[in-house]
Amino acid sequence: MPVYTVHAPVTDNADFRATDRVTFVRDGFHAWAALFGVVWLAWHRLWLALVGWIVLMIVVDVGMVRLGVGVPAVFLVDALLALLLGFEAASVERWTLSRRNWRQLDIVVADDEEAAERRFFDRWTAKQRVPSNDQPAVDRGAPPPTRDIPGQAFSRPPPLPQDEIIGLFPEPGASR
Repeated sequence: MPVYTVHAPVTDNADFRATDRVTFVRDGFHAWAALFGVVWLAWHRLWLALVGWIVLMIVVDVGMVRLGVGVPAVFLVDALLALLLGFEAASVERWTLSRRNWRQLDIVVADDEEAAERRFFDRWTAKQRVPSNDQPAVDRGAPPPTRDIPGQAFSRPPPLPQDEIIGLFPEPGASR
């Protein structure tokens, strides 16, 4: 089953009105990105990745031709780079979203994008409806200090062990 990551722009108030901006990115191999890399990157408006892809392909092709590599080898390297783009297309899209200050909200496993949307929004609306406790959590840290009050045994801390070693270490003075 495909895995989708759910992304939304960072806003101060994420409520039901922000649902039209939520984006689902399918993880896995993107065949169209492998076959038509430049067109796929332009279609998804990944402009920086598009420029980087064009520069990479030009540098690799010109470098290999200047080194005297044959045409079949240049074609093989281009095909391998296209496969790499097909496998990493979702990562490039997620990277671009994070550069645009979007955050990842969730990960959804579903058969298709419509089922992923339904599953995500069912969970998200259920979280929105749960009444939350607005009291901030208080970190109380260590237990309160004890006082040495005569007659109260609980006010004295327990004595530290003098001859015992805690853990997997041997007894002091014992052979190894």
